Amino acid sequence: MSFQTPDLRDRQSAAAAAKKALLEKFRTAAQDPSLAEKEAARRAIVEARDKRNAEREAARKAREAELAAEAARQAEIAQKARKEQEELERLIAAEKAEAEERLLAEQKAARDARYAARKAAKKVRRRGF
Repeated sequence: MSFQTPDLRDRQSAAAAAKKALLEKFRTAAQDPSLAEKEAARRAIVEARDKRNAEREAARKAREAELAAEAARQAEIAQKARKEQEELERLIAAEKAEAEERLLAEQKAARDARYAARKAAKKVRRRGF
């Protein structure tokens, strides 16, 4: 025999009673009308939160679309500026090439004139004029 004050049967019956009391507490809580009100309030809060999140997401997408459109405009402006710069460089290169051709033509004309003058002087010397 044991010297414990409550014996096994007393402890078992106390545990069973505690379980029954706890089960009864949850049963009455499940039937409580204020619980339904609390659940409805929680659902309203969740729905409002979801609505705010959806609005934030829509605003974020709109902002991203604006940024993408602005980036596209900036890219278009940059492309236009590049084309204008290339056109300007092409015109400058063409003017430079034309100036170089003119210089070469002038140098050739001067060289031809010197050559013709030498030939004429040589002719004069040979004939004795």
